[in-house]
Amino acid sequence: MSDFEAKSGRVAHFTDWGSWSQTVQDVTIEVLLEKGTRGKEVQVDIRVGGIECTIRGKLIFKGTFCEKVSTDESTWTIEDQKLLRIFLCKSGSGGVQCWPSLLEGQFEPDGLTLKKMGEKLELERYQMENPGFDFSGAKLDKKL
Repeated sequence: MSDFEAKSGRVAHFTDWGSWSQTVQDVTIEVLLEKGTRGKEVQVDIRVGGIECTIRGKLIFKGTFCEKVSTDESTWTIEDQKLLRIFLCKSGSGGVQCWPSLLEGQFEPDGLTLKKMGEKLELERYQMENPGFDFSGAKLDKKL
């Protein structure tokens, strides 16, 4: 979690299996697991252009990202045998700062949540460009 995200909070889209959120540089997916789930029961295949996640033989999600990710810098962990956290590092090559959905045509946030995600990413970008200032509580006064 970035320092900016820790100060300003997380804007997430909630799904049947958990949630996903994003920063300028990464996407975090959180999948709720049955208590006691072990790593050997989880298969996560992260590719440059997509992902497949299967838990205990059940497909949770599969699809194509709207932008490429860096597979060398992406990873996943299981926390307390009840939460799968997948960390995807955006490649930055596609030019889309705010992903409109986790996967093409899947897990799209409602308009208000997407607007909040976009505003948060814009403020995070300002923070990166102006490290001496704190934009974590700021509000944007422009249309995205």
